[in-house]
Amino acid sequence: MTTLEGVATIDDILRIESNQVQQRPSSTYEMICSGVDINPEATALSFFLQTKEHLNPETWSYQQLLEHIHQTANFFHSLGATKDTVIAFVLPNLPETHFVIWGGQATGIVAAINPLLEPDAIAELLEAAGASILVTLAPFPGTDLWPKVLEVLPKVVCLRDLVLVNIADRVRGPKQMVARLFQKKETFNLHGLGGIQNAVPKGIKVHDFGKSIHKQNKHRLNSKRRFNENDFSSYFCTGGTTGTPKIAMRTHRNEVANAVSVTALYGDDMDSRKNVFCGLPLFHVNGVLVSGLIPFSKGAHVILGTPQGYRGEDVGRRFWEIVEHHQINFFSGVPTLYAGLLQVPIGNHKIDCLEYGLCGAAPMPVEVFRKFQESTGLKILEGYGLTEGTCVSSVNPPAGERRLGSIGLRIAGQQMKTVILDDNGNYERDCNIDEIGVITISGPNVFSGYKVPAQNKGISIDTGDGQRWFNTGDLGRQDKDGYFWLTGRKKELIIRGGHNIDPASIEEPLHQHPEVQLAAAVGRPDAHAGELPVVYVQLKESSTVTSEELLEFSKSKILERAAWPKQIHIVDQLPLTAIGKIFKLELRHKEIADALTQALARSNVNVLNLSVAEDKTLGTVVNVSLAKNDVDEATRILGLFPFHTRFNT
Repeated sequence: MTTLEGVATIDDILRIESNQVQQRPSSTYEMICSGVDINPEATALSFFLQTKEHLNPETWSYQQLLEHIHQTANFFHSLGATKDTVIAFVLPNLPETHFVIWGGQATGIVAAINPLLEPDAIAELLEAAGASILVTLAPFPGTDLWPKVLEVLPKVVCLRDLVLVNIADRVRGPKQMVARLFQKKETFNLHGLGGIQNAVPKGIKVHDFGKSIHKQNKHRLNSKRRFNENDFSSYFCTGGTTGTPKIAMRTHRNEVANAVSVTALYGDDMDSRKNVFCGLPLFHVNGVLVSGLIPFSKGAHVILGTPQGYRGEDVGRRFWEIVEHHQINFFSGVPTLYAGLLQVPIGNHKIDCLEYGLCGAAPMPVEVFRKFQESTGLKILEGYGLTEGTCVSSVNPPAGERRLGSIGLRIAGQQMKTVILDDNGNYERDCNIDEIGVITISGPNVFSGYKVPAQNKGISIDTGDGQRWFNTGDLGRQDKDGYFWLTGRKKELIIRGGHNIDPASIEEPLHQHPEVQLAAAVGRPDAHAGELPVVYVQLKESSTVTSEELLEFSKSKILERAAWPKQIHIVDQLPLTAIGKIFKLELRHKEIADALTQALARSNVNVLNLSVAEDKTLGTVVNVSLAKNDVDEATRILGLFPFHTRFNT
C-alpha cells in the first residue's frame, strides 16, 4: 500500500498537481458513496442532543447514513423535485440536517439559510433562491424557529412544500414519548385542532420529515439520476456581515474539487480511523465541507455536538472532556473559539489524540495562536477561504512550517495570486514578492456566480491569460516560499488622513496584554482626518485593567503613531456573527452614530434619534430625527461625513 505524505512545501502542491490523473467523482453523492465503500459498518455519524449526553451518543453507520440519504433524496423526488429544484433548509445542527444536505444534493439544489436571521431576511433569501421546498423545525417548547418560519411563509410565493423535522425524534429512551406529547401540546396551543396545515398559507403542503422518509426506498436513488459535474449542488449565502447577503451558486464540481484538494493536504492523516468534531453551523460552508463532505468521503467518523454546536450549553466548558472521550483528531473553528477555549482548563484530560485544529473565517491574533499551541500542543492550521471558492483556498501545510500570521500555501488544483488594480478595478499587473495587492483565485473550486445577475458585475478580473480570476476583495501578499499573508480587507481598512491602517496592526499588539481576550479595531468618522482608530476590547474573567492603562500599553506596542487608538472601549461581550466572527459592522455603526450625534450637538442641533443601517443600493445610511426644524444646519454638519443621510419628519 502506497503511503501518502501530507503537504510540507509548495513543491508538494506541484507534485500533487502533476500526479492527479485519477478522475474525480461527478457529484457529492458519489463522493460519499466512495466513503461508504471503505467500511459500510464503520460509524459515520454520532450525535448528542445535550452536552451531558455525550458519553452515550446516537450513532449511524456508513450503511445507515447512505440509507438515510437515499430515503431523503427519494422523498424529495416524490414531491416532484428535479436537478433544478431548490430545496432550502432552516435548521440547527441535527443528523437530519446532514440527510437533507446530501439527500437534497442527490436530488436538486440545496439552499442553506441561517436560522438566526430575522424573518424578513429569511423570506428575502428564500424568494431570491426560488425555493419550492423548505425543511425546518416543527413547533417544540423552548424553540423559537417555528414562529419565525410561520411569519416567513406568506412572503415566499415560490414555496410549495413545507417539511418539518420533529426534534422529539432525537430524544432517546422513555423520554421520547414525553417529548412527543410536549410537541403535540405545543402545536395544539399554537394552532388548535386544525393543526399546522391550517396555519400555513393555502398552496403549501405540510410533511413530517421522519415519517415521510421512513416510507421511502433506502437502497438506491429512485430518480436513477445521472450526474453532471456542472450541475448546481448548493446555494450558500455570503456577505451577511457587511450588507444584504448574496446567494453564491456552486456546482458538484466545485464541492468535489475542493474536498479532494483539501484531503490531499493531509495525505494519510485523514482516513477512516479519524474522529472529526463538528461544532460549526451546517448552514456555513466550513461546517458542511470540513466537518462533513471531507471526512465522509474518507470513511472517517463525524461527531455532531448539540444542535447549537460550539454555542451549545456546556460544550465549551466540557470541550476537553469531549475530546478525550471521543478521541477527537480534528476540529475546525474560528479565532473567537480558540480564544474562548484558552480560558477552559485542560486539567487531567488526556488530549494527545488531537492532531490538527483548523482556523479560518478571520485572521487569528498571533498571541492567541501562540498561547493556544503552547497550552495544548495542538497544531493549528490557519487558512483562508470564502464561500465563492467553495470553502478552502489556502492553508498552512500540515507536514511543513506553520508560519504565524500566514494563511498558508494555496491548495492543489487552485491558482492564487495577488494583483495590482487601478482605481477602476482593472488589472494592471501581478504583484512582486511581498508586495501587497488584491488576492485573486482561479480553479475548479471557484463558484459559478451569484444568483442575482447584477451582483456579478466586477467579480472577475481579466489578467490576459485566459483564466477566470475571482476578485476576493481581500488584500494580501505572497512571500518567496509561496506563503500568503492576509493584510486586510479594503472595506475594513481604517483610513486616517489618506493613510491606510490595517486593523490587525492595532489588534495584534493588544492581544499581547495578559488581560485582553479579544480586541476589534474600527474606524471612527472624523470630519478632519476621515477616520480615527478606536478599539473595542473584551477582557478575561476577573480582569481589572482600565481603558487608560490599555491605551498606554497600546502606545508602547504599536510602532506606527497613526495607528495609536484614540479610544478604547471595554465591553462585556463583543458582538459575534452566527459562526463566531467578530461582527465589526455593528461596532462601526455604533461609532458612526456616536460621532455624528456628537458633531451635531457641538453645533447645538438637538437630535431625537440617530440610527445607522445598510442599504442595498446606497450602502451606509444615517437616519436622523430632529427635535426642531434645524435641517439646514444638520445637513451642513452631516455633509462633512461620507454617508447618505435621511431626515425623518
